[in-house]
Amino acid sequence: MSQPLRVLQILGGLGMGGAETWLMELLRLWSASGAVQLDFLLTGGRPERFDQRALQLGARLHYLPYRRDQLQRFVPAYRQLLQQGRYDAVHDHADYAAGWRLALASNLLPAVRVVHVHNPWLHIQAHYGISPSRRLAAAGGKWLVNHLASHVCGTSDTILRTYGFRSDGARGPQVAVVHCGFAIERFQAPRAADRCRVLAEFGWPADSLVALYAGRLDQALDRHDPRNHKNTWLALTIARLAAQRDPRFRLLLAGEGPSREALQRVVQAWGLADRLRLLGIREDLPMLMRAANALLFPSVQEGLGMVAVEAQAAGLPVLASQAVPAEAIVIPALYEALPLEAPASLWAERLLALLQRPPPDPAACRSALEASPFQLSASARKLEAIYRSGL
Repeated sequence: MSQPLRVLQILGGLGMGGAETWLMELLRLWSASGAVQLDFLLTGGRPERFDQRALQLGARLHYLPYRRDQLQRFVPAYRQLLQQGRYDAVHDHADYAAGWRLALASNLLPAVRVVHVHNPWLHIQAHYGISPSRRLAAAGGKWLVNHLASHVCGTSDTILRTYGFRSDGARGPQVAVVHCGFAIERFQAPRAADRCRVLAEFGWPADSLVALYAGRLDQALDRHDPRNHKNTWLALTIARLAAQRDPRFRLLLAGEGPSREALQRVVQAWGLADRLRLLGIREDLPMLMRAANALLFPSVQEGLGMVAVEAQAAGLPVLASQAVPAEAIVIPALYEALPLEAPASLWAERLLALLQRPPPDPAACRSALEASPFQLSASARKLEAIYRSGL
């Protein structure tokens, strides 16, 4: 058997996010196949939710804080890691910021240097648009990515175009869409048992119409604020209107963020604390999807919107905003999109209609997802081909 490819993944930490969950799925797959050995450089500098699982699957974790006041420590440690690791590829998940890390160790980098764009453009506005120096840092990082990366990947073609990455076939990095694949079978199971389990957990009646919202809770409650990405406030506003119209309506809101306590107080003030549940982080999202009747996904922007794809794998109808890239639509019959400008009353009306739609054939959902680029093995093969391109 040939030696596994050695790849250094660079990201802030192995917390509960879409990219992180995908990397853990890839790690599980490659740990079994032996095709790729992953090391992680975690620039947040501290352990997070998936660290122990990654270690159990054979990954090596390196904690190196990457901040302006830590550069004197970061640079020599980073260069030493690259020198000793003898990697076949380096894969950095920090969009424009990755360009600066490429520059810090350009003479020690392998032939394959991947920069992956996951975050919506609001991320750039929130982190780099706040001062002239930050905007200059973003412009410099983009220039460095275009001159030092061998490949630029994005979770969707939409996000690559938004960030201004193009491939002219002659100069610059190769640009390609690499979706965050997932194990479709995790979302495919009989619905009845999971629905009974979830209804019992919250003490809800059998005829409940359960909407699910899954994602990070926003820092701000104004959708025009660049920190407002998932549109949490609109989701709760829609849920309140739906609850007023139909006593069977319930909402499960799975996610964590700085606004959770404030949102919880608002829900209590509405008198809906029993019907609109803020759950915090849940690792049983596939079960929640099988128990629910529809997914509410009114994001202001998305790199792709993997939770909407996962919902379709579970046979869950999706009500999304038109700001979500259309590449997230795998089963059109399960997907409906509304403009962000539509009144919350219209969102509530359409959501209640979706909640009462009969569930689709699970086998048809599985077939559609298995034939899509979101199958975990498909994204793994695409990455392996990129990693091997420098050999």
